[in-house]
Amino acid sequence: MADLQLKGLGVALVTPFKSDKTVDFEGLRSMVEYVITGGADYIVVLGTTGETPTLFPEEKKEIKQEIIKVNSKRVPLVLGVGGNNTQAVVNELKTSDFTGFDAILSVVPYYNKPSQEGIYHHYKAISEASPLPVILYNVPGRTGVNMSAATTLSLARDCHNIIGVKEASGNFAQIEEIIKNKPENFEVISGDDSITYPLMTLGAVGVISVIGNAFPMQFGKMVRLCLEGNFQEALPIHWEFNELFNLLFVDGNPAGVKCTLNALGLIENELRLPLVPTRLSTNKKIHNLLKSLYTPSNDELKSGLKRIWEY
Repeated sequence: MADLQLKGLGVALVTPFKSDKTVDFEGLRSMVEYVITGGADYIVVLGTTGETPTLFPEEKKEIKQEIIKVNSKRVPLVLGVGGNNTQAVVNELKTSDFTGFDAILSVVPYYNKPSQEGIYHHYKAISEASPLPVILYNVPGRTGVNMSAATTLSLARDCHNIIGVKEASGNFAQIEEIIKNKPENFEVISGDDSITYPLMTLGAVGVISVIGNAFPMQFGKMVRLCLEGNFQEALPIHWEFNELFNLLFVDGNPAGVKCTLNALGLIENELRLPLVPTRLSTNKKIHNLLKSLYTPSNDELKSGLKRIWEY
């Protein structure tokens, strides 16, 4: 990735809310500190996990300022900048102040269901307008359209500042084709916690993670072991989180991870409509699983586990 190293654990940061649904800036500052000291290699700001569609422009501006301030240049920051109106995205890239950020993450246009040619030209326009390196984001489960391996590879070869792709298609054959045929300076990043381990055995360089909000130290250890080629030692950590991977998404994202973060005593369990918290049954399963994974004697999570064990 040229001079910018976005390998390892990237955390797709949540946006904490108070009970009145206003942004909890104290909680936000605490989350930034928590994931950095926990070992996150970089942070993704205002992505899907941050409930960006429900945030107002002034809130987004304040959130960016707070994260930049707390981060204090300790880790790279990636900003979500995308949409299904190409010209609007281009205008944002040309007129916004990106001071404090190191790259942008831009999702495949959603709802419009463009052709592969349309996707290519959308990203080519973004590449030409962006003052920062660009990471593609393929997540057909949300956008309604898959960016093919051929389109991804064409963009990787044709646009020098497109430096990688966050792949969340779940299509192993497609992702393997990208890894096999990509240019040397283009990297593949897992967009799904549950398949990070197998993708890294194929050559992915890390993950932009949801679970990393709650367990940056533990999940980050697995990612770093994989980067070192120590897959045997990393595998038990993958299995340890396997059930939690599923629970975090059964009621949608970020409902599951916010439930987990609340159980650990980090933020309130609040989302903005149209998103709602996990069902009570899921909430109980998450709490019970956390009890089975960790004990109150675990110093890393002692304060949070006190809440869990009292649940």
